[in-house]
Amino acid sequence: MKLVAVIQARTGSTRLPNKVMLPLQGKSILERMLERVLAASALDEVVVATTTSPADEPIRALCRRMGIAAYSGHATDLLDRHYRAGRERGAEAVAKIPSDCPLIDPRVIDRVANRYRSAAEPGIDFVSNLHPASYPDGNDVEIMSMPVLETAWREAARLMEREHTTPFIWDQPERFLLDNVVWENGRDLSMSHRFTLDYPDDYAFVKAVYDCLHREGAFPFSLDDILRLLEERPDIFRINSHLAGVNWYRNHLTELRTVGGHETVRYEGT
Repeated sequence: MKLVAVIQARTGSTRLPNKVMLPLQGKSILERMLERVLAASALDEVVVATTTSPADEPIRALCRRMGIAAYSGHATDLLDRHYRAGRERGAEAVAKIPSDCPLIDPRVIDRVANRYRSAAEPGIDFVSNLHPASYPDGNDVEIMSMPVLETAWREAARLMEREHTTPFIWDQPERFLLDNVVWENGRDLSMSHRFTLDYPDDYAFVKAVYDCLHREGAFPFSLDDILRLLEERPDIFRINSHLAGVNWYRNHLTELRTVGGHETVRYEGT
Protein backbone atom coordinates (compact mmCIF):
# COMPACT_ATOMS: atom_id res chain seq x y z
CA MET A 1 0.00 0.00 0.00
CA LYS A 2 1.44 3.36 -1.03
CA LEU A 3 0.86 5.92 1.73
CA VAL A 4 1.50 9.50 0.62
CA ALA A 5 1.64 12.42 3.05
CA VAL A 6 0.09 15.53 1.54
CA ILE A 7 1.29 18.74 3.18
CA GLN A 8 -1.03 21.65 2.43
CA ALA A 9 0.91 24.92 2.19
CA ARG A 10 0.37 28.38 0.77
CA THR A 11 1.73 31.87 1.36
CA GLY A 12 -1.69 33.56 1.45
CA SER A 13 -2.44 33.07 5.15
CA THR A 14 -4.23 36.07 6.67
CA ARG A 15 -3.63 35.77 10.42
CA LEU A 16 0.14 35.38 9.93
CA PRO A 17 1.03 36.33 6.36
CA ASN A 18 3.55 34.14 4.54
CA LYS A 19 3.90 32.03 7.69
CA VAL A 20 5.28 28.91 6.00
CA MET A 21 8.22 30.89 4.62
CA LEU A 22 9.16 32.66 7.86
CA PRO A 23 12.77 31.98 8.93
CA LEU A 24 13.58 29.26 11.47
CA GLN A 25 17.18 28.40 12.31
CA GLY A 26 18.49 29.44 8.89
CA LYS A 27 15.72 27.82 6.82
CA SER A 28 12.02 28.44 6.29
CA ILE A 29 9.30 27.10 8.59
CA LEU A 30 8.11 24.86 5.75
CA GLU A 31 11.56 23.38 5.13
CA ARG A 32 12.03 22.67 8.82
CA MET A 33 8.64 21.00 8.98
CA LEU A 34 9.34 18.92 5.88
CA GLU A 35 12.56 17.70 7.51
CA ARG A 36 10.47 16.41 10.40
CA VAL A 37 7.84 14.75 8.19
CA LEU A 38 10.51 13.13 6.01
CA ALA A 39 12.02 11.59 9.14
CA ALA A 40 8.87 9.48 9.61
CA SER A 41 9.59 5.92 8.47
CA ALA A 42 6.02 4.76 7.77
CA LEU A 43 5.37 7.12 4.85
CA ASP A 44 6.16 6.14 1.26
CA GLU A 45 6.24 9.66 -0.17
CA VAL A 46 5.69 13.29 0.79
CA VAL A 47 4.09 15.82 -1.55
CA VAL A 48 3.39 19.50 -0.94
CA ALA A 49 -0.03 20.67 -2.13
CA THR A 50 0.09 24.40 -2.79
CA THR A 51 -1.98 26.71 -5.00
CA THR A 52 -1.69 27.93 -8.58
CA SER A 53 -1.01 31.48 -7.36
CA PRO A 54 2.27 33.04 -8.55
CA ALA A 55 2.77 34.06 -4.91
CA ASP A 56 3.32 30.39 -4.09
CA GLU A 57 6.24 29.98 -6.48
CA PRO A 58 8.70 30.10 -3.52
CA ILE A 59 6.99 26.97 -2.19
CA ARG A 60 7.41 25.19 -5.52
CA ALA A 61 11.04 26.33 -5.70
CA LEU A 62 11.67 24.98 -2.20
CA CYS A 63 10.21 21.61 -3.20
CA ARG A 64 12.43 21.45 -6.28
CA ARG A 65 15.47 22.22 -4.15
CA MET A 66 14.56 19.49 -1.65
CA GLY A 67 13.59 16.96 -4.31
CA ILE A 68 9.99 16.81 -3.09
CA ALA A 69 6.98 16.62 -5.41
CA ALA A 70 4.66 19.64 -5.47
CA TYR A 71 1.08 19.88 -6.70
CA SER A 72 -0.54 23.24 -7.46
CA GLY A 73 -4.31 23.44 -7.13
CA HIS A 74 -7.32 25.34 -5.83
CA ALA A 75 -6.61 27.96 -3.16
CA THR A 76 -9.55 27.23 -0.86
CA ASP A 77 -10.89 23.83 -1.95
CA LEU A 78 -8.48 21.76 0.13
CA LEU A 79 -10.46 18.59 -0.49
CA ASP A 80 -9.86 18.95 -4.21
CA ARG A 81 -6.19 19.73 -3.61
CA HIS A 82 -5.62 16.69 -1.40
CA TYR A 83 -7.47 14.33 -3.73
CA ARG A 84 -5.72 15.49 -6.89
CA ALA A 85 -2.28 15.54 -5.24
CA GLY A 86 -2.79 12.00 -3.99
CA ARG A 87 -4.07 10.77 -7.32
CA GLU A 88 -1.16 12.39 -9.18
CA ARG A 89 1.34 10.55 -6.94
CA GLY A 90 -0.41 7.19 -7.27
CA ALA A 91 -1.41 7.09 -3.60
CA GLU A 92 -3.50 4.25 -2.24
CA ALA A 93 -3.94 6.19 1.00
CA VAL A 94 -3.34 9.85 1.90
CA ALA A 95 -2.03 11.27 5.17
CA LYS A 96 -3.26 14.83 5.63
CA ILE A 97 -0.72 16.91 7.56
CA PRO A 98 -1.13 20.71 7.59
CA SER A 99 1.90 22.93 7.16
CA ASP A 100 1.11 24.91 10.32
CA CYS A 101 2.52 22.05 12.45
CA PRO A 102 6.27 22.83 12.41
CA LEU A 103 6.89 20.93 15.66
CA ILE A 104 5.17 17.72 14.61
CA ASP A 105 6.93 14.63 15.92
CA PRO A 106 7.79 12.07 13.20
CA ARG A 107 7.27 9.39 15.84
CA VAL A 108 3.63 10.48 16.17
CA ILE A 109 3.23 10.36 12.39
CA ASP A 110 4.60 6.82 12.42
CA ARG A 111 2.25 5.75 15.20
CA VAL A 112 -0.84 6.93 13.32
CA ALA A 113 0.45 5.60 9.99
CA ASN A 114 1.26 2.19 11.44
CA ARG A 115 -2.17 2.08 13.06
CA TYR A 116 -3.71 2.76 9.65
CA ARG A 117 -1.62 0.09 7.96
CA SER A 118 -2.63 -2.50 10.56
CA ALA A 119 -6.29 -1.41 10.48
CA ALA A 120 -6.70 -1.17 6.70
CA GLU A 121 -7.13 -4.91 6.25
CA PRO A 122 -10.24 -5.10 8.53
CA GLY A 123 -11.77 -2.26 6.55
CA ILE A 124 -11.04 0.89 8.59
CA ASP A 125 -11.68 3.90 6.34
CA PHE A 126 -10.06 6.70 8.35
CA VAL A 127 -7.51 6.88 11.16
CA SER A 128 -6.47 10.06 12.95
CA ASN A 129 -5.23 11.35 16.29
CA LEU A 130 -7.68 14.26 16.30
CA HIS A 131 -11.19 12.93 16.84
CA PRO A 132 -11.01 13.29 19.77
CA ALA A 133 -7.60 14.89 20.16
CA SER A 134 -5.24 14.09 23.03
CA TYR A 135 -1.80 15.08 21.71
CA PRO A 136 -0.69 18.72 22.03
CA ASP A 137 -2.22 20.73 19.20
CA GLY A 138 0.16 20.69 16.24
CA ASN A 139 0.70 16.92 15.97
CA ASP A 140 -2.19 16.53 13.52
CA VAL A 141 -2.32 13.40 11.35
CA GLU A 142 -5.39 12.16 9.46
CA ILE A 143 -5.14 9.16 7.10
CA MET A 144 -7.77 7.89 4.68
CA SER A 145 -7.91 5.51 1.74
CA MET A 146 -8.03 7.01 -1.74
CA PRO A 147 -11.49 5.48 -2.46
CA VAL A 148 -12.87 7.16 0.67
CA LEU A 149 -11.13 10.45 -0.19
CA GLU A 150 -12.57 10.21 -3.70
CA THR A 151 -16.06 9.66 -2.28
CA ALA A 152 -15.68 12.82 -0.21
CA TRP A 153 -14.29 14.70 -3.23
CA ARG A 154 -17.28 13.70 -5.35
CA GLU A 155 -20.04 14.19 -2.79
CA ALA A 156 -19.01 16.87 -0.29
CA ALA A 157 -20.99 20.04 -0.88
CA ARG A 158 -20.70 22.20 2.24
CA LEU A 159 -18.03 24.90 2.27
CA MET A 160 -16.53 23.54 5.49
CA GLU A 161 -16.24 20.08 3.95
CA ARG A 162 -14.33 21.43 0.96
CA GLU A 163 -12.15 23.83 2.94
CA HIS A 164 -11.11 21.38 5.68
CA THR A 165 -10.90 18.19 3.57
CA THR A 166 -11.97 15.56 6.10
CA PRO A 167 -15.23 16.62 7.89
CA PHE A 168 -17.34 14.81 5.27
CA ILE A 169 -15.66 11.58 6.40
CA TRP A 170 -15.45 11.92 10.17
CA ASP A 171 -18.90 13.48 10.40
CA GLN A 172 -20.49 10.26 9.08
CA PRO A 173 -19.51 7.38 11.41
CA GLU A 174 -22.64 5.52 10.29
CA ARG A 175 -21.16 5.39 6.78
CA PHE A 176 -17.39 5.22 7.35
CA LEU A 177 -15.50 3.15 9.91
CA LEU A 178 -13.30 5.52 11.89
CA ASP A 179 -10.39 4.80 14.19
CA ASN A 180 -8.67 7.18 16.59
CA VAL A 181 -5.16 7.03 18.06
CA VAL A 182 -5.04 8.22 21.67
CA TRP A 183 -1.76 9.40 23.17
CA GLU A 184 -0.15 6.30 24.60
CA ASN A 185 0.86 7.88 27.91
CA GLY A 186 -2.77 8.54 28.82
CA ARG A 187 -2.41 12.32 28.99
CA ASP A 188 -4.58 14.85 27.20
CA LEU A 189 -2.77 18.11 26.47
CA SER A 190 -4.84 18.99 23.40
CA MET A 191 -6.50 21.97 25.07
CA SER A 192 -3.55 23.20 27.14
CA HIS A 193 -0.49 22.93 24.86
CA ARG A 194 -0.36 24.65 21.48
CA PHE A 195 2.40 23.75 18.99
CA THR A 196 0.61 24.98 15.86
CA LEU A 197 1.31 28.17 13.90
CA ASP A 198 -1.38 30.78 13.27
CA TYR A 199 -0.39 33.94 15.12
CA PRO A 200 2.79 35.93 15.87
CA ASP A 201 2.93 34.52 19.41
CA ASP A 202 2.87 31.00 17.95
CA TYR A 203 5.85 31.89 15.78
CA ALA A 204 7.74 33.26 18.80
CA PHE A 205 6.99 29.99 20.64
CA VAL A 206 8.21 27.80 17.78
CA LYS A 207 11.40 29.85 17.43
CA ALA A 208 12.10 29.58 21.15
CA VAL A 209 11.66 25.79 21.07
CA TYR A 210 13.93 25.43 18.03
CA ASP A 211 16.57 27.68 19.56
CA CYS A 212 16.73 25.39 22.59
CA LEU A 213 16.35 21.93 21.04
CA HIS A 214 17.33 21.90 17.37
CA ARG A 215 20.64 20.29 16.44
CA GLU A 216 21.50 20.46 12.75
CA GLY A 217 21.93 17.01 11.22
CA ALA A 218 20.46 15.17 14.21
CA PHE A 219 17.19 13.23 14.19
CA PRO A 220 14.36 15.68 14.97
CA PHE A 221 13.75 16.40 18.63
CA SER A 222 10.69 14.69 20.03
CA LEU A 223 7.40 15.63 21.64
CA ASP A 224 8.83 14.44 24.95
CA ASP A 225 11.84 16.72 24.45
CA ILE A 226 9.51 19.70 24.00
CA LEU A 227 7.46 18.83 27.07
CA ARG A 228 10.59 18.51 29.22
CA LEU A 229 11.76 21.89 27.92
CA LEU A 230 8.44 23.52 28.82
CA GLU A 231 8.62 22.11 32.34
CA GLU A 232 12.10 23.58 32.72
CA ARG A 233 11.24 26.83 30.93
CA PRO A 234 7.68 27.92 31.83
CA ASP A 235 8.50 31.28 30.27
CA ILE A 236 8.52 29.58 26.86
CA PHE A 237 5.24 27.78 27.60
CA ARG A 238 3.61 31.13 28.43
CA ILE A 239 4.51 32.73 25.08
CA ASN A 240 1.37 31.41 23.35
CA SER A 241 -0.48 29.62 26.16
CA HIS A 242 -3.30 32.17 25.96
CA LEU A 243 -4.14 30.72 22.53
CA ALA A 244 -4.35 27.10 23.70
CA GLY A 245 -7.55 25.29 22.75
CA VAL A 246 -8.34 27.57 19.81
CA ASN A 247 -9.27 24.98 17.18
CA TRP A 248 -12.35 24.73 14.98
CA TYR A 249 -12.97 20.98 14.91
CA ARG A 250 -13.21 20.28 18.62
CA ASN A 251 -16.73 21.68 18.88
CA HIS A 252 -17.99 18.76 16.80
CA LEU A 253 -17.16 16.01 19.28
CA THR A 254 -20.16 14.56 21.11
CA GLU A 255 -19.26 11.06 22.14
CA LEU A 256 -16.62 8.34 21.99
CA ARG A 257 -17.59 4.75 21.31
CA THR A 258 -15.98 1.41 20.38
CA VAL A 259 -16.90 -0.63 17.31
CA GLY A 260 -15.21 -3.94 16.53
CA GLY A 261 -12.38 -3.27 18.93
CA HIS A 262 -11.61 0.14 17.43
CA GLU A 263 -12.29 3.51 18.99
CA THR A 264 -14.65 5.54 16.83
CA VAL A 265 -16.19 8.96 17.31
CA ARG A 266 -19.62 10.39 16.62
CA TYR A 267 -20.07 14.05 15.79
CA GLU A 268 -22.87 16.51 15.36
CA GLY A 269 -23.22 17.82 11.85
CA THR A 270 -22.50 21.49 11.34
